[in-house]
Amino acid sequence: MSRRVRFRFRLYVADGALNSALALSNLTAICQAHLPGRHDIEIVDVFQNPERAVADGIFLTPTLVRLAPLPVRRIVGALTQTQVVLSTLGLEPQAV
Repeated sequence: MSRRVRFRFRLYVADGALNSALALSNLTAICQAHLPGRHDIEIVDVFQNPERAVADGIFLTPTLVRLAPLPVRRIVGALTQTQVVLSTLGLEPQAV
């Protein structure tokens, strides 16, 4: 039996911004559909943690970072184009 890969995501948001809320909603739906029980999502509000955002090289929100499995991947936007998000994050059916 093979060990299932666990995905770790960090979503940088601007609290109260519509695109940030959409990104979180879309990411949650994608994870529930494609990675049930195999994902962790960390939310970083750039208004509450601006130093962290700058240190992490985040200059636009929303920005999603896939931390694990490696390599690290990033995508900017509300994550509305599901196929593009799946492809960019390496979540095609054969990859998971």
